Amino acid sequence: MIALQLALDAPEAVHTLALLESARPALQNERQAEFVSSAVRPALERYGVGDKAGAVDTWLRGVGGADYRAALDRALPDAFDQAVADTDTFFGQELPAVQQWAFTQEDASRITQPALLVLGDRTDPIFRERRELLLAWLPNAEPFDLPGATHLLYVENPRGMAEALAAFFARHPLQASL
Repeated sequence: MIALQLALDAPEAVHTLALLESARPALQNERQAEFVSSAVRPALERYGVGDKAGAVDTWLRGVGGADYRAALDRALPDAFDQAVADTDTFFGQELPAVQQWAFTQEDASRITQPALLVLGDRTDPIFRERRELLLAWLPNAEPFDLPGATHLLYVENPRGMAEALAAFFARHPLQASL
């Protein structure tokens, strides 16, 4: 979302975009409502009663699947504890900002830079819907499905993610300014 907003606000500062399972735009449909009721609302409720670890666990299960913890611990052993330490920032600032941010088809049409839209091939279908919207809206977008990954893309398949990004950036090199 930050990259999309930067491309809108300062297009001259953005050469390409790599969007890794973007949180927005989100359709207001049954699948979104199910995601809110099964992941967002329970995580917020746990956070609201002071259960920070439970809030993080609920959230990460919702976006990364039931076995998220094994992949997280393998790649970043202290990541869960750090996420718990950062819950006030995530649930108090970042998540509300995500929910309030508006991004329309008209906004997307103004972003002409090449965009790589990455999706884990094992991700929740809600992220697939969001990518489909962006593919339809952004005039210069291309999809990439990362094998063996959920929403925890670069945690679960760092090599595949790095190779995809390197290939995308190689296809769209920065031009040297004189």
